[in-house]
Amino acid sequence: MSVLTRDEAQNRAQLIDVHRYAIALDLTAGDETFDSRTLIRFGARADADTFVEIDPAELRSVTLDGRSLDPALLQDGRFPLKDLTAGEHELLVDARMRYSRTGEGMHRFTDPSDGETYVYTQLFLDDVRRVFAAFDQPDLKAVFELTVTAPEHWTVLANGVTEHTGGGVWQATPTPPVSTYLVAVAAGPWHSVRTEHRGLPFGLHCRRSLAPHLEADAEELLEITRACFDRYHEKFEEPYPFDSYDQAFVPEFNAGAMENPGLVTFRDEFVYRSAVTDTERQRRAMVVAHEMAHMWFGDLVTLRWWDDIWLNESFAEYMGYQTLNEVTPASPGGQPPRWRGEGTWTDFGVSRKTWGYDADQRPSTHPVAPEHVEDTASALLNFDGISYAKGASALRQLVAWLGEKDFLAGINTHFERYRFGNAGLAEFIDSLASATERDVHAWADAWLRTSGVDTLTASVDAVPGRWTLTLDRDGGRPHRVTVGVYDRDLGDGRTLTLRERYETDVPQAAAPEPRPGTRPALVVPNDLDLTYAKIRLDATSLETALRGLSGIPGALTRAVVWNSLRDMVRDGDLAPSAYLATAAAHLPEETDVALVQGVLAFASGEVADHYLAPDRRPAALATLTDLCRDLIRRTEDGDHPGLRLVAVRHCIDAAARPETIAAWLAEGTVPGGPELDPELRWRILARLAVLGAVDEGAVAEELRRDPSATGQEGAARCRAALPDPDAKARAWDAMFGSDDLSNYLFTATAQGFWQPEQAELVRPYVARYFKDAVAVAARRGPAIATAAGRWAFPAHAVEAETLKLGEKTLRKADPVPALRRQFTDRLDDLARALRVQEA
Repeated sequence: MSVLTRDEAQNRAQLIDVHRYAIALDLTAGDETFDSRTLIRFGARADADTFVEIDPAELRSVTLDGRSLDPALLQDGRFPLKDLTAGEHELLVDARMRYSRTGEGMHRFTDPSDGETYVYTQLFLDDVRRVFAAFDQPDLKAVFELTVTAPEHWTVLANGVTEHTGGGVWQATPTPPVSTYLVAVAAGPWHSVRTEHRGLPFGLHCRRSLAPHLEADAEELLEITRACFDRYHEKFEEPYPFDSYDQAFVPEFNAGAMENPGLVTFRDEFVYRSAVTDTERQRRAMVVAHEMAHMWFGDLVTLRWWDDIWLNESFAEYMGYQTLNEVTPASPGGQPPRWRGEGTWTDFGVSRKTWGYDADQRPSTHPVAPEHVEDTASALLNFDGISYAKGASALRQLVAWLGEKDFLAGINTHFERYRFGNAGLAEFIDSLASATERDVHAWADAWLRTSGVDTLTASVDAVPGRWTLTLDRDGGRPHRVTVGVYDRDLGDGRTLTLRERYETDVPQAAAPEPRPGTRPALVVPNDLDLTYAKIRLDATSLETALRGLSGIPGALTRAVVWNSLRDMVRDGDLAPSAYLATAAAHLPEETDVALVQGVLAFASGEVADHYLAPDRRPAALATLTDLCRDLIRRTEDGDHPGLRLVAVRHCIDAAARPETIAAWLAEGTVPGGPELDPELRWRILARLAVLGAVDEGAVAEELRRDPSATGQEGAARCRAALPDPDAKARAWDAMFGSDDLSNYLFTATAQGFWQPEQAELVRPYVARYFKDAVAVAARRGPAIATAAGRWAFPAHAVEAETLKLGEKTLRKADPVPALRRQFTDRLDDLARALRVQEA
């Protein structure tokens, strides 16, 4: 399938204006295909040739201005429009289209719980052609009128309010001018919770089998939605620009969510079937806030071309965390809600910012705002930790430097200037510059046009009665940071107390001024995490941190210190065993769930599995098991259910012997709680499968107990994890020998296949992987290519031979762009792990 280049998009935008689409979809045509009929009204500015995109199962007819064109002219997803004359035109395209099983285009899913079927669109970035004919680029906005014919018992959702006109036909209100990739349909026998706010209809929707779980959380979700909606109206002068706000939780969704105007789609794992921590509820709330921010930045004002995708994602990421931090209401009892927002930036620091740091140190790094993205295939690769986490961090630093008042003034100018239009980096910076005397253009050049992570290294000199902090910068960006100064509590000697916080700029304009007082026990540059940089503590502060990390007041400060230790491990400056020892010493005293989750994830997923040599892994797992048991013992009083849940999960994952967790499964509970819900049962069964303590019969029995979609994924994961040659062969053939697995079942199978405990059993598959992944990615498209590179990669095989095989594949096999990017990143991670092991 051809990709659209930037030059082609610019030429087409100069040639035509698109006014209106009238789209009729018939979802009653069968299980494999649906009918799509599209009428496009557009104008040509001059006599010229162009093309429209469509990728049908069958192109029935194409009519231009009443004149039939030959459907056989369709080639590689493009239909040519030759000899256009200047003036107005009508294009009518009638086609039969394919449903998808990969989360792209029009995805079709049948719920194994009850046999009900659901479909939804995901048209980002260039998958519109899979659903209807279009001039598919973001700067050709148009009004969309949508009619959908569906089975009688279905409900159809769209960008605007939908009305059932009879006979299974649904009509949506016409949209304002929006980009093609933002058109959305979700159809099926939805369970819906509806309300109104500020005169607008609000709705929550999910599969019928998830109805009890949505009902349990509906008020929480609506409370978040209302609070964010009101807060954005306080920040933005432009009112919400669409006629309704629906949030649909859809199955097998590739992203976290998608900002379709008026109909945001979320992965339906956000409708919780099992226990979750308050931090996980907070993350869900942040996604709600993130997607709502897109209604203004992304939907109202849209990028012109995909090199400015950061304008969408960085803004929504920053605004989601910041707004959630601002809208935490108190419950009637005076306690904050379970989705409390005051810890959002702590969670960002340990779960999102690290994503940006890691991505920015790989060969595939790119500026937040790259100057030239050649085509749509290249653009799709930039939906990464840089466009989201680094970009949001850059905006947070901009607000710290510029001030929130001027920042919001510039944003509102931007909305006013480009309402229902398109704008890029230059226009955005000009809008910000209109609200301040600061040199925003120079700031943008330093922060948005460069790649890589700066490092700020602290050194402290002290004489009696005063001390001096010097911050050396390895990099080229200006930073405004808050420095935290801490003393050891003389009472117990373990905790630390804040002496002061002060702001400083890096690079410093002059020699740093000495500060009065004795030398602090701990000096934390970037104490409030307002900039994006790796931090190196001075020697005394590092020693204090390693010994007293749990005694540092403030979870956000502890997050900055934990991230510094994490970076040191990755850079070979701190032994992985020292990180584990620090975690074992301090996590049992930690109270912030986000920190515990983040540190344990790195300690288990990277330190134990990759950064330590295989012969040291059993000892690392024993350390993690003991740590988790300490947390479990500490939470026996029931006051910290989130910490206990995190500890139980990681205790399961680190189990080296099956007896304890097998007993939990048999008894249906962890002694003292929690009782085992479906997520914990499948988690235990997966670990028992890895250890060879269960067989196919046990997996089949659990699937009879939980035949849901999540159960199907759990069974696929467990079956692939069984240490049996036949089980491995079946799993491999399911992933690479056929194209039957959906995107989610492919991922689940891949997650189960490679296990460090089974390195010798799966060794023959390491070499096969690189050839077979290239083939399946070429056959099945970007979503499966990404899953094959991310989840099916043999990351456990931290060996020079794995690196050599991968590098050879990159040189000679010409993998599709999505897989090439994944290979590049995974191989760089593998090379880093080898260096850490050698160090």
